[in-house]
Amino acid sequence: MKEFLYIIRGGQEVYEKNSPEEMQKHMQHWEQWMGGLAQNGQLIGGQPLMTEGKTLIDNGSKVIDRPLAEGKELIGGYLLIKADSLDNAADIAKGCPSFEYGCSVEVREISPME
Repeated sequence: MKEFLYIIRGGQEVYEKNSPEEMQKHMQHWEQWMGGLAQNGQLIGGQPLMTEGKTLIDNGSKVIDRPLAEGKELIGGYLLIKADSLDNAADIAKGCPSFEYGCSVEVREISPME
Protein backbone atom coordinates (compact mmCIF):
# COMPACT_ATOMS: atom_id res chain seq x y z
CA MET A 1 0.00 0.00 0.00
CA LYS A 2 1.03 3.57 -0.64
CA GLU A 3 0.83 6.48 1.80
CA PHE A 4 -1.30 9.57 1.21
CA LEU A 5 -1.72 12.92 2.89
CA TYR A 6 -5.13 14.56 3.27
CA ILE A 7 -4.83 18.33 3.60
CA ILE A 8 -8.09 19.61 5.07
CA ARG A 9 -8.80 23.26 4.34
CA GLY A 10 -11.39 25.50 5.95
CA GLY A 11 -13.68 24.88 8.89
CA GLN A 12 -12.25 27.26 11.48
CA GLU A 13 -15.52 29.20 11.58
CA VAL A 14 -17.31 26.00 12.59
CA TYR A 15 -16.08 26.33 16.16
CA GLU A 16 -17.50 29.84 16.44
CA LYS A 17 -20.91 29.20 14.84
CA ASN A 18 -22.00 25.84 16.26
CA SER A 19 -23.38 24.82 19.62
CA PRO A 20 -21.46 22.42 21.85
CA GLU A 21 -24.05 19.75 20.99
CA GLU A 22 -23.49 20.22 17.24
CA MET A 23 -19.73 20.07 17.72
CA GLN A 24 -20.07 16.89 19.80
CA LYS A 25 -22.09 15.27 17.01
CA HIS A 26 -19.48 16.37 14.46
CA MET A 27 -16.68 14.92 16.61
CA GLN A 28 -18.59 11.62 16.81
CA HIS A 29 -18.63 11.52 13.00
CA TRP A 30 -14.85 12.01 13.06
CA GLU A 31 -14.39 9.24 15.64
CA GLN A 32 -16.53 6.83 13.60
CA TRP A 33 -14.80 7.62 10.31
CA MET A 34 -11.26 7.51 11.70
CA GLY A 35 -12.13 4.42 13.73
CA GLY A 36 -13.15 2.67 10.51
CA LEU A 37 -9.90 3.70 8.84
CA ALA A 38 -7.92 2.41 11.83
CA GLN A 39 -9.85 -0.85 11.87
CA ASN A 40 -9.06 -1.35 8.17
CA GLY A 41 -5.35 -0.68 8.80
CA GLN A 42 -5.48 2.48 6.68
CA LEU A 43 -4.99 5.20 9.30
CA ILE A 44 -1.41 6.26 9.98
CA GLY A 45 -2.18 9.44 11.92
CA GLY A 46 -3.45 12.99 11.77
CA GLN A 47 -4.40 15.99 13.84
CA PRO A 48 -6.28 19.27 13.63
CA LEU A 49 -4.02 22.32 13.45
CA MET A 50 -4.14 25.52 15.50
CA THR A 51 -4.95 28.67 13.55
CA GLU A 52 -1.84 30.49 14.80
CA GLY A 53 1.36 29.94 12.91
CA LYS A 54 4.54 31.42 11.51
CA THR A 55 5.51 31.54 7.88
CA LEU A 56 9.22 31.83 7.10
CA ILE A 57 10.27 33.36 3.80
CA ASP A 58 13.47 34.59 2.17
CA ASN A 59 15.57 31.66 3.42
CA GLY A 60 14.09 32.11 6.88
CA SER A 61 15.25 35.71 7.26
CA LYS A 62 11.66 37.00 7.44
CA VAL A 63 8.97 35.62 9.73
CA ILE A 64 5.27 36.38 9.36
CA ASP A 65 3.27 35.68 12.54
CA ARG A 66 0.35 34.02 10.77
CA PRO A 67 -0.36 31.54 8.03
CA LEU A 68 -0.61 33.24 4.65
CA ALA A 69 -3.93 31.60 3.78
CA GLU A 70 -7.22 32.69 5.32
CA GLY A 71 -10.78 31.39 5.49
CA LYS A 72 -11.47 28.35 3.34
CA GLU A 73 -7.82 28.21 2.26
CA LEU A 74 -6.47 27.92 5.81
CA ILE A 75 -5.30 24.39 6.56
CA GLY A 76 -7.38 23.08 9.45
CA GLY A 77 -5.78 19.67 9.77
CA TYR A 78 -4.22 16.68 8.09
CA LEU A 79 -4.46 12.91 7.96
CA LEU A 80 -1.99 10.29 6.81
CA ILE A 81 -3.55 7.16 5.37
CA LYS A 82 -2.66 4.04 3.41
CA ALA A 83 -4.44 3.21 0.16
CA ASP A 84 -3.81 1.21 -3.00
CA SER A 85 -3.87 4.21 -5.37
CA LEU A 86 -4.61 7.90 -5.65
CA ASP A 87 -8.13 7.09 -6.88
CA ASN A 88 -8.68 4.76 -3.93
CA ALA A 89 -7.40 7.43 -1.51
CA ALA A 90 -9.75 9.99 -3.08
CA ASP A 91 -12.68 7.60 -2.69
CA ILE A 92 -11.83 7.11 0.98
CA ALA A 93 -11.61 10.90 1.45
CA LYS A 94 -15.23 11.27 0.31
CA GLY A 95 -16.28 10.07 3.76
CA CYS A 96 -14.43 12.89 5.54
CA PRO A 97 -16.71 14.61 8.08
CA SER A 98 -15.22 18.01 7.21
CA PHE A 99 -17.43 18.15 4.13
CA GLU A 100 -20.35 18.73 6.54
CA TYR A 101 -18.96 22.25 6.99
CA GLY A 102 -17.90 23.09 3.45
CA CYS A 103 -14.24 22.17 3.84
CA SER A 104 -12.11 20.80 1.03
CA VAL A 105 -9.74 17.84 1.16
CA GLU A 106 -6.65 17.73 -1.02
CA VAL A 107 -5.28 14.21 -1.52
CA ARG A 108 -1.56 13.85 -2.22
CA GLU A 109 0.56 10.73 -2.53
CA ILE A 110 3.66 10.76 -0.36
CA SER A 111 6.74 10.05 -2.41
CA PRO A 112 8.82 7.33 -0.75
CA MET A 113 12.38 8.33 0.06
CA GLU A 114 14.80 5.50 -0.48
